[in-house]
Amino acid sequence: DIKDVGHKYHLELELEDELDKDSTVNCTAEVLYHLGNKNVAPDVQFTLEGELKSTEEADHVFYTRIRSLEKELEAENIPDSHGHVPPELQPLHLLAWAASGFLVWQNSTENTQLQLAQVKRVKQVRRSDKYLQFDFQVLLHEMVSQEIIPWEMTVLWHPRDGVQVTRESRQPGHSSG
Repeated sequence: DIKDVGHKYHLELELEDELDKDSTVNCTAEVLYHLGNKNVAPDVQFTLEGELKSTEEADHVFYTRIRSLEKELEAENIPDSHGHVPPELQPLHLLAWAASGFLVWQNSTENTQLQLAQVKRVKQVRRSDKYLQFDFQVLLHEMVSQEIIPWEMTVLWHPRDGVQVTRESRQPGHSSG
């Protein structure tokens, strides 16, 4: 407890590489949840001991494939009701997962545990610059309350610049699961 500021947690964890399940790195982090103001994202400081596998080649393949499509990509229900993600949609699912991490961080409190449950809908938006743009509707599962929360987000991505969430909004109509 930090008087008049908030609660700080020291974490030690092991991160598993999503693309190479045998590859892990140790991580230490400090997370500070501010008192009283639910609209302030927690402060997070972290250190990685080692490196995760580079995604540069896979990123380039995905980027080139999407840029070469004649029609904008559209997809629904990733993963499907059986938990299956088609291999050709795996990079898009990983992109949604990374972008939803921003939503989770910005909207976390000490009493929540949000995680991406499903991409309900995604639609690519054609751009004239180097970025790929996707409009996502995702479902976040709030593990404590068991709520399923629809959220919309616009994501820009380029292999060199990473993921940017340029617009996000929680949608009405959440339900308990």
